[in-house]
Amino acid sequence: MPARDEARSLEALVPRIRAVVADAEILVVDDGSHDDTVDLCTRLGVRVISHPVARGNGAAIKTGARCASGEVLVFLDADGQHRPEDIPGLLEAIASGYDMAVGARTRSSQAGAHRALANAFYNRFASWMVGQRVRDLTSGFRAVRARLFRRFLYLLPNGFSYPTTITMSFFRAGHGVAYVPIETDPRIGRSHVRLMHDGVRFLIIIFKVGTLYAPLKVFLPISFLFGAIGVGYYLYVYLLYGRFNNVSIIMLISAILVFLIGLISEQITALNYRDSESGPIED
Repeated sequence: MPARDEARSLEALVPRIRAVVADAEILVVDDGSHDDTVDLCTRLGVRVISHPVARGNGAAIKTGARCASGEVLVFLDADGQHRPEDIPGLLEAIASGYDMAVGARTRSSQAGAHRALANAFYNRFASWMVGQRVRDLTSGFRAVRARLFRRFLYLLPNGFSYPTTITMSFFRAGHGVAYVPIETDPRIGRSHVRLMHDGVRFLIIIFKVGTLYAPLKVFLPISFLFGAIGVGYYLYVYLLYGRFNNVSIIMLISAILVFLIGLISEQITALNYRDSESGPIED
């Protein structure tokens, strides 16, 4: 569990986890907390690893993944939103042969209409990219095989977008991903997500996800659009005025350049995932 100033919620959450998976290792990564998160974890007998300064949710996830000892990792938020009682359902999906099981939030569990709309957009975009239905791209509640997860650590960002990146990485590498419906509770304490700042960042992430998973699916439509505008405008000017125009040439050259960038990106992406099959590569 990545935690930043979450002592209040951890006090109730840790006993619930122990009641569900009594033999599991519980690991809390303290991401520069200013409250008594570390002291609380020590009193509860929970293993805690501390970042001296806040490095981000994704950075905490990577630290936990490196230090955990189990063959299956379960990630959940420390703010009380995720219910430990849903952990067995995720583990059952792993036991049935999937490499990652994601807790897919129902519509009633979305934190506000704006986030529900944003998540719906992300899910549709990701589904188009992978050719399969993605039910919850941004859920941080998931179980995954440790050896596979560690192979992609070098791709994961340090911020809040790690679920997006790891999901798309698993699809790209051909690993099985299952979605298990879950309900969430209201978070305890204050959210660290900033709507405007993180909203813009998530839009950027969407394009990064596209170029990470299947660059040509992003660049090819843009190239086609530039090419269609170039040809269309050329025909318009030629038929109307009987002359050549520079704008069309610029648009056609842009179409070729965008296509070539997409082609090169596709090759680089293929090399990235080929390297990930050789074992863990960490930053």
